[in-house]
Amino acid sequence: MNPDILNFFGLTKSFRQTTFLETPQSKQLSQNIKSAIHQGGIVALTGMVGSGKTTLLRKIREQLLEEKQVVVSRSLSTDKKQVSIGTLYTALFYDLVKEKNFSIPTQAEKRERKFLEIIRKQGKPIALFIDEAHDLHHKTLVSLKRLIELTDDTKQTLCVVVAGHPKLGNDLRRPSMEEIGARSQIFTITNLSENKTRYCEWLIKQCCEKDNKPQNVILPEALEFLANSLVTPLQINYYLTQALEKAYLAGCKPLSLEIIQSVLSPDIDGIEAKLARHGYNISALCEILSAKPNEIRSFFHGCINPTKAQEFNNEIHKLGII
Repeated sequence: MNPDILNFFGLTKSFRQTTFLETPQSKQLSQNIKSAIHQGGIVALTGMVGSGKTTLLRKIREQLLEEKQVVVSRSLSTDKKQVSIGTLYTALFYDLVKEKNFSIPTQAEKRERKFLEIIRKQGKPIALFIDEAHDLHHKTLVSLKRLIELTDDTKQTLCVVVAGHPKLGNDLRRPSMEEIGARSQIFTITNLSENKTRYCEWLIKQCCEKDNKPQNVILPEALEFLANSLVTPLQINYYLTQALEKAYLAGCKPLSLEIIQSVLSPDIDGIEAKLARHGYNISALCEILSAKPNEIRSFFHGCINPTKAQEFNNEIHKLGII
């Protein structure tokens, strides 16, 4: 954010520079996930785009590293659609093997045997973290399930922690994914829906100068409207920043209800936006609805025949989003 805008509103930093708001719900969720990690298997954390999944997992990883009771590994590959079981083996070897000049076996049988040899030496549960896992191919998930079973045979514990949009949870519950979903523990971030106003107040306080107060930045009715109109921390941070920039150009403060209303997207709560926040882009919807991209776009714009629109709505309702 422009330093001039920060000074104008008496702020010391932008909203994206704030830390994680820990609540009783998030503490309990962290504890539940850590307990599941010690049990092994597949642990899934789902939540809407911008709900704080990555931040929560980062805190859990940090806690596990401090406690030193679990060996932590992490897949850093950014193109999850191209991630294979070989890619994840590479991540595990990089994080588990400490000797220099170690060469990762390229032949599958040798790779698996070497991995089992290495985990026997760890003497602790191993947790492999994979973010943006909603893009993983189902074959990769199946291979991970088999890797966990291999580990179980050696009396060791491996937990694969996957995080992704709600689509990930729905995919794991599909009958075709039963061999994985039935063996998974799924956790969902939902607590912000009950604490949005508190989050907004906390966010502004975190950024205010020492003697500044949140009401000098945004009027109470504007803050309440903002909290009630949005659903994730990412949205709140983004639109609050947009409002500050617009108010600064107009030379007015604190933020008024009119300013907040003017920056909110008119279709922010439309069906396309809701589906996107849950991880269902046009490509995913084409698969689920057995439709073509132009049909999906026509549906979003209300330009599709009523019968087809009803069919799409029925299938979308099954996803539990609207």
